[in-house]
Order: sequence, then C-alpha cells, then structure tokens
Amino acid sequence: MADPTPVIDDLRAESDELDELVAELSPRQWALPTPAPGWTVAHQVAHLAWTDRSALLAVTDTGAFQALVEKALAAPGSFVDEGAEEGAVLPPAALLATWRDGRAALDRALRDAPPGARFPWYGPPMSAASMATARLMETWAHGLDIADALGVVRPPTDRLRHVVRLGVRTRDFAFGVHGLTPPAEEFRVELTAPSGEVWAYGDARAAQRVTGPALDFCLLVTQRAHRDDLALTATGPDADRWLGIAQAFAGPPGTGRPPRGTAR
Repeated sequence: MADPTPVIDDLRAESDELDELVAELSPRQWALPTPAPGWTVAHQVAHLAWTDRSALLAVTDTGAFQALVEKALAAPGSFVDEGAEEGAVLPPAALLATWRDGRAALDRALRDAPPGARFPWYGPPMSAASMATARLMETWAHGLDIADALGVVRPPTDRLRHVVRLGVRTRDFAFGVHGLTPPAEEFRVELTAPSGEVWAYGDARAAQRVTGPALDFCLLVTQRAHRDDLALTATGPDADRWLGIAQAFAGPPGTGRPPRGTAR
C-alpha cells in the first residue's frame, strides 16, 4: 500500500506556490481573462476552491458528496461553471480565504484517512493518494491558466511526476471516453523530467511508445497545449491515437487548446 504522504506534501507545495502568485494581485488582475473561455483569474481560483471542497466532502461526508453528484448529473454541462461562478463573485480577500481554508482542511483529512480507505468521486472511487494526485494535477493545470493570464512563467518542477503518472494511468479512460476500445497491449512511456531524470512506465520491450519531455506530456494530458506544439513522439498507431485524445481529468472529452497562432 503506497504511503500518500509524499504526494500530499507535493500538493501542499504546489498550492502554496500558486498562492504566492495570486496573493498580492490587484482587483484588475483578478478580473483578467484566462485561456479558458469565460473564466477570469478569479474563476480559476474559485474552481480550485470548489473542487477542494468537493474532495473534502468525499473524504469526510459521503452523504453531502452524493448530493453534489446528483446536482452534477442534473446539469452535466454547467455544474462546473456554476461552481466557479459562485466563488468568482466574492471579493478577492474572501475568495483567497475560502480557498486557503478549504485546502488546509482537505490536507488534514487526507493525512488522517485510514490506510486503504477509498472515497467516492465523479469517476471511480479514489484512495487518499489518488485524490491528492488529482488535486495536484488540477492545481498545476489551473495555475498555468492563471500564469498565462498574468504573463508569467512558472518553472516546472519534479512534482510533475504525479501528473505524469496520472496521465499514464488514464490511458484506457481516454480511449473509453471517446467511445474507443482501449488497446490490449501495454505502451512504453519514457519522459525526461525537469531535473533531467528519465521517468519510465511500461514494458521496455513494448512496440508502441511515447517519448519526450515530461512537461510536454503533462501539458498534453491536461489539455493545456495542442499536440502540434509539443515535442512528444509516438511510435505505433495506437500510441499515436492516444496522443490525440489523452486526458487525465474526469468528465467528458475536453475541447483542448488550438495550435499556437490559430484563432479560436
């Protein structure tokens, strides 16, 4: 059984780093548009706060979480936007306080979770480690949207190993959500970390392979960049198809981002 502490620690570090980026923003900056259509910086932080609260309820109050699931099923195309909108109208100081309080409570709940426990989610049930991994993935991805809006670059760290692992593990989900039968054979994935280390997954003898920078793979599976703008190489037809549909997040297929220089 994997110890969830390392990924929970990395989730805290990722969140704290993003907090430093937004803590001193002006009201004008909170209202800046981000690459997500209709979402400002405030919407991005509000979404993180809303999802942290959902995760906290999944870990601590399954009845209340089930009510959220029922609300999502009643409005599958709008419930995420509605959650972001509710928080985005708050004054920046109140939104920041809500996000900070929620993520601190989730941090405690994940650390206190019984070993082996699994919690409901909008997809398959999750362990504490999986829940923390999903939250780190979202925090990093939405942090990129915020950084883009502010015109700053957030240097990648080896915390991306968790996003990479999630992206690899969701291969079959990506095929399934597009109505495709997942390949029967294992893929080999070899990615170069920001530190220069090589992260490898799958059988080294596999014929179908994906290689390239870990950052680019993370941008792909979170759909923060178009495949044409990334230095990823696929060997084999199924591996090639995967890179066209990959997504590490729950829900229906995302629309992704257009190639650089292409108008929406």
